[in-house]
Amino acid sequence: MSFLQRRLSEQAKREAEERASFEAALSGFDEPEPAQPAPAAPPPAPAAPARVKEEAPAPAANGHETVAKLRTSPRVAQLRKQLRPKLLSTPDEADEWKRGDREKEQLIVTRLNTVLQKAGMQLSQAEYEELKEALLNDLLGFGAIEPLVQSKAISEIMVTGADMIFAEQKGKLRENEIVFDDEEHIQWTAQRIVRPLQRTLDRANPMVDARLPDGSRVHIVMPPSALKGTTITIRKFPSKPLTVDDLIRFGSFTREVAQFLEACIVSRLNIVVAGGTGSGKTTLLNVLSSYIPEEERILTIEDAAELQLTQRHVVSLETAPPIPGGNGVDGRLTIRDLVKGSLRMRPDRVVVGECRGGEALDMLQAMNTGHDGSLTTVHANSPRDAVARLETLCLMAGMDLPVLVIRQQIAAAINMFVQQARLKDGSRKIVQVTEVQGMEGSNITLQDVFVYRTPGQTGQGYSHAGGGALEPTGFRPNFEEKLREHGFKLGANVFGGGSKFNK
Repeated sequence: MSFLQRRLSEQAKREAEERASFEAALSGFDEPEPAQPAPAAPPPAPAAPARVKEEAPAPAANGHETVAKLRTSPRVAQLRKQLRPKLLSTPDEADEWKRGDREKEQLIVTRLNTVLQKAGMQLSQAEYEELKEALLNDLLGFGAIEPLVQSKAISEIMVTGADMIFAEQKGKLRENEIVFDDEEHIQWTAQRIVRPLQRTLDRANPMVDARLPDGSRVHIVMPPSALKGTTITIRKFPSKPLTVDDLIRFGSFTREVAQFLEACIVSRLNIVVAGGTGSGKTTLLNVLSSYIPEEERILTIEDAAELQLTQRHVVSLETAPPIPGGNGVDGRLTIRDLVKGSLRMRPDRVVVGECRGGEALDMLQAMNTGHDGSLTTVHANSPRDAVARLETLCLMAGMDLPVLVIRQQIAAAINMFVQQARLKDGSRKIVQVTEVQGMEGSNITLQDVFVYRTPGQTGQGYSHAGGGALEPTGFRPNFEEKLREHGFKLGANVFGGGSKFNK
């Protein structure tokens, strides 16, 4: 046997003995004891550096910049994977535990130190600290993305497989350097998210849409539907709800538009907020809802409750999935079920987080049968598109209604569309406020009251660039008399004279 072969054989033998010792230590740790003072960590030993940051890769073939990834060192990644289930007495023991709870964190650290001492593992100080933080994030937090979840500057987190994580900050979406170790690591985090929510994520139920305890919205899709690995999307919930003054300060709309919107809400107009994904529809809906008078009974209906109304008399309803392990029907409540039920609860206002199916027809029926002042949102890129979208959604209700009848329902029920958009610079603004004036022949007639314009703009419609302003068109809405009946006399400072559009 050559010298090199002997060295390789000796190294393999040492690694096998170390692995056996480690497994023996783990097997005796299946039932963790109550927390004791933490044993001292094993003495540091020389080892490879802990976290490894790759060199910045060359730009991709399509010209897009790629990000250098910050990966867990291989040894720590292996220990992290082995220790995750072994530091808990049951798989769901830590489901309700959170990062920042010093007592629970100390319990995990105590168990970790006990296992490492029994196994005689030699870790450098950097490796030990990395392993400890990694396990605390996995067992008490959101795994690799815990720093993003804790960051107040991040508004949305998107995981597309282990190696691709994007985060939105100030309206801009950028790839992050953080990665998961592997697909199993994402699956561990996904299961930790869904278990406390009483949801099931497995091959039989490969998609989950739910709300986290802090109100943030989470959507998870697992393979085989997610081709690049488990996909997690978290829309974070602001710790403090944004107010009208906040949106005015951000430039989302002007104070004059705020006065107009307040008059419309108090005067019980039916309003639809339209916009694309991530344009700020729900935030705007929440702000508009704050204008509803305190003495009115409000029912909110959402897939995942995000609205934060401050009024006293608010009933919040949320959809429910079928009972796990059942027939797929029992226990299920859809938006449409809740809209129908809400009309029997004597609401003064009905606020539906989003119409995306047949419930649009039920919502129009409610608006047409005495439930004035109702609010909802739809996905659409313009008020005209929103009308077409509502027509399509009403057809999804399963009733064989002519399109003309549906248009008549829309024209009779809805007073105004408020178009929200995310512009090229990442800002979110109201870009159109449009009145529904009624029917002209077989078509619904719309009239813009405010439109977002940029300096020098010559095209029709709103501008998609930043640096503009929401300007009045000079047209006063036909429902102005209704605003006056409720005590709102809005002057030329609100509606303008249209002169800016003629320059």
